[in-house]
Amino acid sequence: MEWIQAIILGLVQGLTEFLPVSSSGHLRIVGQFLPVSEDPGAAFTAITQLGTETAVLLFFWRDIVRIIGKWFGSLTGKVDKKDPDARMGWFIIVGSLPIGILGLLLQDYIDTTFRSLWIVATMLIVFAIFLGIADRMGKEQRELKDLNVKHGLIFGFAQALALIPGVSRSGGTITAGLLMGYTREAAARYSFLLAIPAVFASGLFKLSDSLAEGFTGYYGLGSTVVATLVAFVSGYLMIGWFLKYVSSNSYGIFVWYRIAVGVLVYILLGLGILVA
Repeated sequence: MEWIQAIILGLVQGLTEFLPVSSSGHLRIVGQFLPVSEDPGAAFTAITQLGTETAVLLFFWRDIVRIIGKWFGSLTGKVDKKDPDARMGWFIIVGSLPIGILGLLLQDYIDTTFRSLWIVATMLIVFAIFLGIADRMGKEQRELKDLNVKHGLIFGFAQALALIPGVSRSGGTITAGLLMGYTREAAARYSFLLAIPAVFASGLFKLSDSLAEGFTGYYGLGSTVVATLVAFVSGYLMIGWFLKYVSSNSYGIFVWYRIAVGVLVYILLGLGILVA
């Protein structure tokens, strides 16, 4: 049963990581509906996200190799510092600072308080409203070539909000991007690239802790690895579909989905079917 549940959670992680619906929130909710009926935990969530971020590396590997090469080239003077790829390297670093700092400062809350289903449901609804407003009001005039340090930091702080399950890493950054006038596809693409350092740092940190202290939760090393592999495969399939979808569609379906799930969780908590 442990392995079957790990596969289900890995599938949930892969299918929801890149959508603006909060993969960590979904893992928290779905975990309660499985036979073991328990929170998979922050460590399990962070480790399985290594699978979906590996999918990002594979999907965008040409872009990533080019960005890293140009960024290093700009340090040695071989590449103009105004080169778009070199600039993107710096913007990814700048945008990663908020979640790195806040992740360390709020680690205890991330592992405990923030995982309350009352908070998850609230964040699903509140940030659904923000996403809906941004989707309607966004002028969609800016592309990634228009990115600057100020915008990079705003994207970064929006990403940091996803330390609270229910917010959504992609949802937060995409909302910020739309409000700043970026196109849906540009905001989504930068969101994917920006997540790489943060997710790998968090996942590897939690993995090293779990290996040192032992996997103390319900899911052991083997089942966690299986969940991560499932997340990788399903996540890779979702990236291309999502980028294609947002290039010609609004985020309306995700807004209403988030609200529906949030309200449902409220009802189930009130009835005592779910435990916060």
